Amino acid sequence: QVQLVESGGGLVQAGGSLRLSCAASGRTFSNFYAMGWFRQAPGKEREFVATIHWTGRSTYYADSVKGRFTISRDNAKNTVYLQMNSLNTEDTAVYYCNADPSIDVARTGGRYWGQGTQVTVSS
Repeated sequence: QVQLVESGGGLVQAGGSLRLSCAASGRTFSNFYAMGWFRQAPGKEREFVATIHWTGRSTYYADSVKGRFTISRDNAKNTVYLQMNSLNTEDTAVYYCNADPSIDVARTGGRYWGQGTQVTVSS
């Protein structure tokens, strides 16, 4: 089994920044897994935000966050991060971490999911 635990969410004013973390654990987790972030706003479907190859050399972003969000990972800590800058009210959502052996799958879904962390951006 794999456990993913997100942290770092909270309330921030528009224009501010937050850094989310997702720590992975479990006997079957591998640093060779792609990891990423999705989000779900109230009344909307879950949507892709960003994903990162296990090497860290390839990253992918949704158009809505390009230039504002940065995904990174520390394989020594089994942790993936999402630095979010220039936040706006449309970024308000529950943010979920995911992991999958395939980066292509991780961009659309994934085998493992965290419980989510709430990000609220006030105007």
